[in-house]
Amino acid sequence: MNAWEPSTPAELAAAFDAEHKALPVHNTSSERAIIRKYISILRQAPSAYVMAFARELLFSKGLRWQAYEVLAAHHGAFHNLGETQLEELGQGINSWWTVDAFARTLSGPAWQVGLVPDELFVRWAHSPDLWWRRAALVSTVAFNVHSLGGQGDTPRTLAICRLLVADHEDMVVKALSWALRMLVFFDPEAVEAFIQEYDPVLAGRVKREVGSKLRTGLKNPRKTRSN
Repeated sequence: MNAWEPSTPAELAAAFDAEHKALPVHNTSSERAIIRKYISILRQAPSAYVMAFARELLFSKGLRWQAYEVLAAHHGAFHNLGETQLEELGQGINSWWTVDAFARTLSGPAWQVGLVPDELFVRWAHSPDLWWRRAALVSTVAFNVHSLGGQGDTPRTLAICRLLVADHEDMVVKALSWALRMLVFFDPEAVEAFIQEYDPVLAGRVKREVGSKLRTGLKNPRKTRSN
């Protein structure tokens, strides 16, 4: 055991879990304070240790988004992610929030920096599981969020959108709208052409929300809807 290591990954995860359970109030601020503490503890940790700790949080403690945040914050552990690791860490995604935590925090950023190939997301887009299809779309968001380092990527974004253009599962439709709306910031002409090309098969929500984004800069000028 290295000198810095206070415990095994399982023991450290148990300590994290105990602090999490002891919170008098569970909210974003209080939970992120614990995450920041453990990110600091793990800053000099070997990548394998951090991955083992994250697996313990996810699979033993059920602390999914916390595990993802810890991995994303550790340069070595994050840059060791590949297809196998991502699909393991995505096991159990079964709701909008689990998918979005996974895709926004891990799979999208990993794709953006070239850790995994385009083919992985094409495979997810063909999955019989709607949540993996949503993950493929939400992963494109990383390319198109300037504040998070995205520089825009029309080809990759629209390639996944084309694969799911006629999928009318509600959570997939919402993700398709989201993916296209994020691309509007970088390439509105390509998005408008896409909407026109696929108008016969696109869900009404996509045409309405993306059309509004193109015209007004807003998803819906009158009220906010979930992604």
